[in-house]
Amino acid sequence: MTDPDSNDQPLPLVAHLTELRDRLLRALLVVLLVFICLFPFTNDIYTFVSEPLRELLPEGATMIATEVASPFLTPFKLTLVAAVFLSIPYVLYQAWSFIAPGMYKHEKRLAVPLLISSIALFYAGAAFAYYAVFPLIFAFFTSTGPADITIMTDINSYLNFVLKLFFAFGIAFEIPIAAVLLIWSGITTPQALAQKRPYIIVGCFVLGMLLTPPDIISQSLLAIPMWLLFEVGVYFGRFVSRNRNTGPAE
Repeated sequence: MTDPDSNDQPLPLVAHLTELRDRLLRALLVVLLVFICLFPFTNDIYTFVSEPLRELLPEGATMIATEVASPFLTPFKLTLVAAVFLSIPYVLYQAWSFIAPGMYKHEKRLAVPLLISSIALFYAGAAFAYYAVFPLIFAFFTSTGPADITIMTDINSYLNFVLKLFFAFGIAFEIPIAAVLLIWSGITTPQALAQKRPYIIVGCFVLGMLLTPPDIISQSLLAIPMWLLFEVGVYFGRFVSRNRNTGPAE
C-alpha cells in the first residue's frame, strides 16, 4: 500500500491481495509456532486456568470429564485459544503494517498509541477477570448451593464458561479506545458522550447482565469497570478533539 503523503504510484489490486495473503500467512504461522511451543504444557495451562474454581471446591470434590475425549480435547482447545491470545500483538502488527502505508502522518501518530493501548487493555481485562472476578463469582456459586449437593464441574463446561468471561472482559476494557475513535472520526464529541452518561451507565449494567452469569456480583464487576473506562475514554477524547480542531489541515 502507498502513503498518501508520498508521490509513489498506488499498487494494483493484485499486489494488495498478495500482500494481505502474505501477512495473514505470517500471522497464522506465528499462532501455529506458539501453539507448538505450548502444546507440551496443555495440562499445566488447564490446571492454571481452573485453579480459581478448584481451590474453592469442598473437600473431596473434583472436576470431572463427562465425555470420552474431553480429557484431551479440552486442554487442547484451551492451548489453541492461549496461542491466539499470546499472538495478538504480532497479529495486530501485521494488520497495522498492511494498513499503515495508506494513512496520513497525523493519523499514524494517533493510531500507534491506540493500537498499543488496545492490546494492553485487552490483556488487562482478561487479567482482571482471572484475578478479581473468578474468585468472587466461584466463591458465590460454590457457597450458595444446597448442602447435600456435591460440586463436580465438567472440565469442558468450565472452559466454555471462563473463555466467555475472558473475552467479555477483554472486549469491555476496549471501551476507551472505542470512545476515542468515535470522537476522532467526528461521529460524536466528548460533550455529547458526557450528556449520555445516564444511558451509558444503564447500558453497562444491561451488557453486564447479558455477558456474565445471572448474579449481581459478576454483573457489577463488569458494569462498573465499563462505566469507569467510558469516563477514561471521554477524558482522553477531549484532548483528541482539541488536537483535531486545532491541527493543521491536510
